[in-house]
Amino acid sequence: MPSSSKSFVIQVPATSANIGPGFDVVGLSLSLHLTLTVSLGEPSTNIPKITYSGEGADEVPLNPYHNLTTRVALYVLRCHGHRSFPPELNSIHVVNEIPFGRGLGSSGAAVIAGVLLGDSLGDLKLSRERMLDFALMVERHPDNVTAALVGGFVGSYLKELDPKATEAAAVPLSEVLPEYPPDAGEDWGLNPPIPPLGIGHYVRFQWNSSIKAVAIIPRFELSTAKAREVLPEQYSRKDLIFNMQRLAVLTTALGQCPPDPELIYEAMKDRVHQPYRKLLIPGLPTVTSLLTPASHPGLLGICLSGAGPTILALATENFEVIAEGARELFKQENIEVDWKVLEIAPGSTVTYQC
Repeated sequence: MPSSSKSFVIQVPATSANIGPGFDVVGLSLSLHLTLTVSLGEPSTNIPKITYSGEGADEVPLNPYHNLTTRVALYVLRCHGHRSFPPELNSIHVVNEIPFGRGLGSSGAAVIAGVLLGDSLGDLKLSRERMLDFALMVERHPDNVTAALVGGFVGSYLKELDPKATEAAAVPLSEVLPEYPPDAGEDWGLNPPIPPLGIGHYVRFQWNSSIKAVAIIPRFELSTAKAREVLPEQYSRKDLIFNMQRLAVLTTALGQCPPDPELIYEAMKDRVHQPYRKLLIPGLPTVTSLLTPASHPGLLGICLSGAGPTILALATENFEVIAEGARELFKQENIEVDWKVLEIAPGSTVTYQC
């Protein structure tokens, strides 16, 4: 930790995973942010104070041994020989714009914020690739955390055929982020499992800057675990080919100028996760089938964001008309929604303030 710094700010974007056919493969960073202002000062024996405002403020644990972000930070520190938070760490103030349980990557953002926090507090100077290794020991799916870390439209994969990576993936999360008891001290939970090098790999695709994301956000939460429970263990060859064909087209089509609505709309269809999640999200089939480039000019494609329930509409214009069209369709299912027009965001940043 640079001794001259009195504080630093960590900013991590929201993300949308899957983007139609790219289930567990592609992710997109969006201009909602999780922001940490970290204050350093005179050494103290007290545990750091956490304050929190914005989305989820009434749900988030404020004890640093229970809070997800600070637990990840402590995991990174302990993997590098630091037994505890540095005594100079006085407080962390969190401002969160990312709704919880809506398919916009709130947990992935918290994990990346924790990795960056641990890296900064320990003055570790980890590479982006090494940071991703630590994130993947906590969040086992690379799409959200990769997009949150590096920004833009990205594809990623895990090296599951690598024996070391396979071994790392088998480590229970309880060993990576143990549940700290009330009387936990510096000697509790030491020697966590260190991630091997190069668990995950990614590539950033081109993105046409005229395309924005309209996030249509139903006013109810849906846990990723519950959304995964409804997915089948096996898929037909026909459905897998359907998705692979469209994903191969989509990753190039979203970078072309001008974007082709007919091409993109069809390429954003999916048979791997959206059909199985429709029972959890009333209105999903209606919204994704009745909002089209023909009915709503400017619309390019529409899909479930992550595990949902947020719907992501990619468009170049008429954002309000598209969002209000979705609102009316959801209203028929007695579901109220909020909506936001979002830019594609850069990756995570750490800004030091002297």
